[in-house]
Amino acid sequence: MTTFLFDGPDTAAITILLAHGAGASMDSPSMTATAKALAAAGLQVARFEFHYMAARRYGHRKPPPRAETVNPEYIKATADLRAKGVTGPLIIGGKSMGGRVASLVADEMFAKGEISGLVCLGYPFHPPAKPEQLRTKHLADLKTPTLIFQGTRDEFGTRDEVATYGLSDRIEVIWLEDGDHDLKPRKSISGFSAADHLKTLAETVKAWSGRIAS
Repeated sequence: MTTFLFDGPDTAAITILLAHGAGASMDSPSMTATAKALAAAGLQVARFEFHYMAARRYGHRKPPPRAETVNPEYIKATADLRAKGVTGPLIIGGKSMGGRVASLVADEMFAKGEISGLVCLGYPFHPPAKPEQLRTKHLADLKTPTLIFQGTRDEFGTRDEVATYGLSDRIEVIWLEDGDHDLKPRKSISGFSAADHLKTLAETVKAWSGRIAS
């Protein structure tokens, strides 16, 4: 059974399931701050870990696997979440690799009516310094309503690069000024704090999810 961390009201109309990035756990400061911000906007948030990350808690240092290989784990997590009694519209997503895995399974689940949408936090469009190694093929004809939050300083995909990708019209990219791959800005340069960006993210997700899940 998948282990979840829950934030926000369990009476919330909409639940968001989030997976972590390749290198940091579900309770990393970045994931925790994001979950708390979404919860403050009135959403229920569930976080979970892929097996390789959960194994690190017991001293097993496993490298991140190829994203495609953990697709079944994401699908199982959604089933386990329902088995825990979570009802109502579900939006899946995650940070970096977690969001990418969610994007790989989204259309199959959306077609079955199991999810309402997809949220990616810092999508890894390509590895840093390797803009030719794109991870966008499946995003060209994605059918699932999708929000991607990307910092303008994200080395996994800049605004100029993403503008050339020909993404599905179901995908909306929200740019966060001066954000890095964790969506964190430099306040002295941008005037924004990480909390400012998370508030924008949470309010945007709340309004959007209300539209797509109604």
